[in-house]
Amino acid sequence: MTPDAGGRPPGRLRRHRRWWFALAVVALLAEMAIAMVTTAVEQTPTIDEPVYVGTAVFSLEQHSLRYNPEHPPLGKLIIATGLAFADVHVGPAFDGDQTQLGRHVLYESGHDPGRLLLLARLPVIVLTLVFGLVVFAFACELTGPAGGLAALALYAFSPDLIAHGSLATLDVPMAGFLLTSAWLLWRARRRPAFYLPLAGLALGAAVATKMSALAAVPVVVLLAVLSVRHARHAPGDGLRRTVRHLGLGVAAAAGVALIAIAVVWASYLAVDPRLRWTAPAGLPPADGLRALAGWLPLPRPYLDGMRVQFGFEDQVWSTFLFGSLHVGSLWYYLPAALLVKTPLGALALWVAGAVVLVAVPRLRPAAPYVLVPSAVLLAVAMTGSRDLGVRYAIFLPMFLAVAAAGVVAIRRRWAHVAVAALVVFSAVSSLRTFPYYLPYANEAFGGPADTHRWLHDSNVDWGQDLGRLAARLRQGYPGERVWLVYKGSGVPSAYGIDAADPFGVPPEEVHGLLVVSDSAVAKADSRLATLIQGSTPVDEVGHSITIFRRP
Repeated sequence: MTPDAGGRPPGRLRRHRRWWFALAVVALLAEMAIAMVTTAVEQTPTIDEPVYVGTAVFSLEQHSLRYNPEHPPLGKLIIATGLAFADVHVGPAFDGDQTQLGRHVLYESGHDPGRLLLLARLPVIVLTLVFGLVVFAFACELTGPAGGLAALALYAFSPDLIAHGSLATLDVPMAGFLLTSAWLLWRARRRPAFYLPLAGLALGAAVATKMSALAAVPVVVLLAVLSVRHARHAPGDGLRRTVRHLGLGVAAAAGVALIAIAVVWASYLAVDPRLRWTAPAGLPPADGLRALAGWLPLPRPYLDGMRVQFGFEDQVWSTFLFGSLHVGSLWYYLPAALLVKTPLGALALWVAGAVVLVAVPRLRPAAPYVLVPSAVLLAVAMTGSRDLGVRYAIFLPMFLAVAAAGVVAIRRRWAHVAVAALVVFSAVSSLRTFPYYLPYANEAFGGPADTHRWLHDSNVDWGQDLGRLAARLRQGYPGERVWLVYKGSGVPSAYGIDAADPFGVPPEEVHGLLVVSDSAVAKADSRLATLIQGSTPVDEVGHSITIFRRP
């Protein structure tokens, strides 16, 4: 073995470098874990979390699919693994709705709501870290360890992934399972018999977590055919062999789909082996193209849950974008919101990486596995009627982190320097917002303090700051009269907030501190607008709640 210029054998040098890469991976995941756990500890419930927590407890205890049918059970079963460490119960006699169920579990079961919520969030935090390893492995296979580190750094410092990966919600688990399925399909190009069944399991987990994953099923099926064709193809294959390979690909894709369907059935049977089910009252009719959903080979509770989702899509929702309130959805909402909510360095690398994947011949085969699923999912999400946050496109920071690694494949020093600089820029932007990741905005839009000027709902104010508000009132405004307009699912009194409803009395009787969630400010009706106009802003909490003083 010939020593290098420093007298060290090349094998030892390579081992030395592997240790450094391993340490870098651990450091990036540790940073993300610290950020997510800190966020999880400091934030009180967001709007959706109590429903998922309550449903998780009730489903396992009562073996019932009664609550939250609009979402499949797997994500809530994941959340329930954390709650297994708490002795929390819901009796079979409980007959409230799912909102009341969540409030009962968190605030009326005799447990500390903060501890229960942290236990529910921890499984999602662990999954988010595991998906970071998938990003790293996927990018390494495309561009080597340097590209893997760049992709993992973009993932680990993504404010949106930190924000939503630290919550007991379904968006990050669903997106991560889809990314895992795409990565396994890419690996199936070499060993289809081993990786295709695993890809089916990951796809089934995504569909069994959130119904929006159904949009990716046709893409995954086609990618399975592509992977088998690549694995079987040999130079000089004639037409007969090509047709045979396509037939094998179609059969393998059908197997992937069957495995995914089996995972969905298993998630429902895990809750109720007898699959007892009573359809909710008032389900919207499934007509037109929607009637085709009834033919899917999925459990009846899943199909009825799809009809609940159709009913949500038929409602008219308000949209707040760039300082203006709109009635109805905007097709360009998600791309515009992503411009605000994504670090500028990451945006630049996303675009450059997508171009490189298409332009560089040796990376081009990966483009269908990385770019097509994210493009299809984004296109479908843009047609939805609920413009409530970039969490509906949370798959993009995952898939495009892998795409961004492609820039490392450009064998020019300037490209490597640019990647390093943009990754550092993204990391600094993320670190500066700590621990306020949910209301993050990049520097072009003024940072998290100004996000409420451009966006609202789960982009900014999702009810997460009741605990911080309680601390601010105790420390800065002891003994003052408080009037509260809160947009969220938390119970203010559980955090020591003694506040009155300003809408319960005439406006002239509202004096003292008027505390208003920023989404309520942006979407204020005439009553609230009158109260705000006669008040002076004096403080803000967590970039999501404004404190006014009303004389």
